[in-house]
Amino acid sequence: MIDSNDEVSSALSALKPVVALETTIFSNLGLPSPANEQALDRCMSAIRALGAVPALTAVIDGRIWAGVPTELHQRVLSCGVKIAERDLSVATAQELAEGVTTVSASLAIAERAGIKTFATGGIGGVHRSSAETGDISADLNAIARRNVLVVSAGAKAFLDLPRTLEFLETHSVPVLGWKTYDFPAFYTRNSGLRVGHRVDSALEVAKIHQSRRALGQGGSLLAVPIPEDAELDAQSINAAIAESLARVEQQKISGAQITPHVLAAIETATEGQSVAANLALAENNASIAARVAVELAAL
Repeated sequence: MIDSNDEVSSALSALKPVVALETTIFSNLGLPSPANEQALDRCMSAIRALGAVPALTAVIDGRIWAGVPTELHQRVLSCGVKIAERDLSVATAQELAEGVTTVSASLAIAERAGIKTFATGGIGGVHRSSAETGDISADLNAIARRNVLVVSAGAKAFLDLPRTLEFLETHSVPVLGWKTYDFPAFYTRNSGLRVGHRVDSALEVAKIHQSRRALGQGGSLLAVPIPEDAELDAQSINAAIAESLARVEQQKISGAQITPHVLAAIETATEGQSVAANLALAENNASIAARVAVELAAL
């Protein structure tokens, strides 16, 4: 069973636009304090400003939420346990105190709750060492299986982006470029890779996703470049990623520990500019997701 706060419950009952949000980015696992709380406030405000309702996903006291009540937000912000889709049943059965959601968990919750649109920063994907480790994020399978539109700034920049796009193509996920044919790389607007389809309006995105719903297909990925004024220098980012991944290999870091390690290295290399960039792209994605959710509700 999925619990929702009164605002989300009322919106879903009235078929009003709702945007689901993951909560890892808003916890200590995603952004350092107080940036995590700023991100939460900015994303929720951006969604409401466009007439949609934000629905935070999380597990609290063994209950799965699609719309965490305001009085429980502090527990999300201070949480140090991350929940993927595979962990949801364990978290509820064992009555986990707090767990913040990844993309895969959020999509499972959103689909079950009847929410059509989801916003995040960047999705997980195929890791560069996947040929040896088999490390492929559960986010990708969730996007393919769950009939929810995902709005993100591409995939995290330290991943194997060509293989990530190939995985999505193999699993029949349409990758839509927001006003571009270039696939973004989180902190930068262009990874050097192309997407299959360009879209220029929220209505166009809504119609595409609605068609997939009518056909009984899975999700869609809307790739939104980071705002131009927030973009970071690609050379500096790539150098920080290369150095960090070398240390990851030396220290035999694997699985869920790779992401925070690399993000911390990027934050150090950019002297904190990566945090501001993360805030800007998360807010931008939330805003565009709200625009699409409004159009989907109208359809």
